[in-house]
Amino acid sequence: MPHRFPALIAAPAAGQQSLWLTNARLFDGTGGPIREDAAVLVDGGCIRRIGDAGDPCPEGARIIDLARRVLMPGLIDAHTHASGEVPAVAKGAEAPLPGTAAHFLQAELRGYLRLGVTTIRVCGSQGLMPQEARQAMRYGAFRGPRLLTCAKIISATAPGGRFYGDMYREADGPDDMRRAVREQVRAGADFIKVMTTGARSNELEDPEPLQLTDGELAAVVEEAHRLGYRVCAHAEGLDGCEAAIRHGVDTIEHGMYLHHRPDLLAAMAAGGQVLVPTLSGYYWMAGLGEVIDPAGAQARPDMPPMLAELAVHNLMEGAGTMRAASQAGVRIALGSDTNLAAGLEAQRMVHHGLDPAETLIAATRTAAEALGLADELGTIAEGKLADLLVVDDDPLTDIGVLADPARIHLVLQLGVPVAGALVPP
Repeated sequence: MPHRFPALIAAPAAGQQSLWLTNARLFDGTGGPIREDAAVLVDGGCIRRIGDAGDPCPEGARIIDLARRVLMPGLIDAHTHASGEVPAVAKGAEAPLPGTAAHFLQAELRGYLRLGVTTIRVCGSQGLMPQEARQAMRYGAFRGPRLLTCAKIISATAPGGRFYGDMYREADGPDDMRRAVREQVRAGADFIKVMTTGARSNELEDPEPLQLTDGELAAVVEEAHRLGYRVCAHAEGLDGCEAAIRHGVDTIEHGMYLHHRPDLLAAMAAGGQVLVPTLSGYYWMAGLGEVIDPAGAQARPDMPPMLAELAVHNLMEGAGTMRAASQAGVRIALGSDTNLAAGLEAQRMVHHGLDPAETLIAATRTAAEALGLADELGTIAEGKLADLLVVDDDPLTDIGVLADPARIHLVLQLGVPVAGALVPP
């Protein structure tokens, strides 16, 4: 039901000029090999035709010769926390005013487009910030990625509510859980997120035990699905993963210990549930910055030593689960769990065992499926939205091109050139 997606309703204006993208190497996101000497017609914000470079340019279209660069779907980061973080100011400096964070969020969202990320799924942010930014983009204040939000994360009363402020909606009992789901829909959510376990980004929570009763989790999933919304579950410990899988949650976020339970991975594969491994979140908590290979790297964590050490352990566990999930036939979507790091996450996924083709599909087709937007996004096919990315080098042989703005040639959003070396700043 595209009309029920606030993220689609809030789309900016589509491009009015027809574009003939020719002389391209086409990675269409379906899993097939790169198609040489391809051409794509974009018109009215959609992909209208896929042809060959030797075909004549359609009448009235502007020719863009891609000079054998790779043309691919725009990237999707299926797990971010875009929030417009304001840097700490020096003592004695003017304190940030209440609205300052919104400007930092705008800068962050612009940055996604510069990195070829045309859609993000915000899995928790402060208050109404994602909805406000999305509305500003809809009415032309600036260009940023298509933005899906869960509104507030639904959680049982737990220590996380103290740490994460206005990001949580705490609820207790099945009836309150149902009301919490309805409140998020009312606030403009595109999907529902629920905490089945605590978050180990704070020192008072643990991945065990399951935070919700069986009745509470059932109420969240049943109500969301009844209303036509997908559910993603923060699930670290195995009890939380097992409950989320059993109740039909659509995406499992983190799930780093799942490789210890092959039966749960088999159940996910059979049920079509998607794993979002979020390796970059562990790198961040461990203080590893932009490191790809953590072996021997110098860490500079901002977290207490216990949490930083645990993050290193969870990184290895999460990488093991990602590999095991792939071997078990579980669909995997790319989600960075940090800001402006989809390209970095892709490099880390490859480093930890996925092949580049699997990783690109995780960042395009499978991510779109996980978001419920496979009819609109994720692959290059006639009738889909023209959110496209052109890169200078082949990401199947050099995945690092996705993290290098200097090698991003062109980004199209609904057929509008919005970023890349071809677009003036």
